[in-house]
Amino acid sequence: MVSAIQSHGSKNHFIIIDENDAGIDIHDHLRKQWALSLCLKTQTDGILYISDSEKAQAKMRVFNSDGSEASMCGNGLRCAARYIAERDQIQSFKVETMKAVLQVEQVDELYGNIPTYSVEISPILFNLDDLPLSLNEKSKLVLEPVSDWDKDLTFTALAVPNPHIITNATVDQINSDSQEKLASSFNKNNPWFSDGVNVSYVVELSDGEFFVRTYERGVGFTNACGTAMSSSSLVQVIAGKWRAGEPLNIFNDGGRVKCVVHKKNDEFDHIDLIGNATFTHRLTLQLKEDGETLIEESVQTGEDKIYEQMSAAAKDYLNNAAPGLKLR
Repeated sequence: MVSAIQSHGSKNHFIIIDENDAGIDIHDHLRKQWALSLCLKTQTDGILYISDSEKAQAKMRVFNSDGSEASMCGNGLRCAARYIAERDQIQSFKVETMKAVLQVEQVDELYGNIPTYSVEISPILFNLDDLPLSLNEKSKLVLEPVSDWDKDLTFTALAVPNPHIITNATVDQINSDSQEKLASSFNKNNPWFSDGVNVSYVVELSDGEFFVRTYERGVGFTNACGTAMSSSSLVQVIAGKWRAGEPLNIFNDGGRVKCVVHKKNDEFDHIDLIGNATFTHRLTLQLKEDGETLIEESVQTGEDKIYEQMSAAAKDYLNNAAPGLKLR
């Protein structure tokens, strides 16, 4: 039997599994099969595998509901940070991810008594080879139109290190099927993205406040994507709609977070993603060596009640700030 945590960051749902508790040698085929099995049974977006690290307090690996591995997950990192913080009784530390060692820390609550964590999102990469994206021999794509994608929108491509396409849109555009058509085409066989990409549409609400909706590769439309909200915040700073070093309020279908874009020596250095790390259930699992899983026990924590209050307040705000916006 293995104890596990069912959690969410901005209603992006994960199961946290500490590999030290599994009692068997774990390899990537097992991680994939367990992710496929558990995500289907619990309707979660992915599995966060926590293990020892020689570079940091712990290591986090993220496997999506389709069994693919993500290089990073900002919402998941907040949940993992809380688990490690409570396990090891520390508040500020580093976590190793696939491509970077990132700083995390517990911070003041975003709303009520919701456990809130700030996590570093980096590196920030604009070279199209880092996504990868092949586009007419271009090396970068920043606030530019791509006629083959859409005649009315401009796009920015970046990796953090997950690959993202960001575009600012109107309420009518985000309500249409434009995003789904574009994103689904990018995540099938296509001439541009050999490994798929996350696609976010952003609606400006007011000064320093934005709504972000993301179609996430390996998942589809999601309540929120941490690296997408961070990338979208960066694009607003590039576009002159906000300032580096100052927090933005980012609303999403799952609630809201804050982001702070940091510059160092006139270059974008990293982004702070600040939001909830809510534990919804404590689980007892059987993780079998053939890849099958059994949920022996699932006990609600009651933590989600306060988050739902924040989510309801965010929806009320959006109804006034962006009339006609259809939430998922």
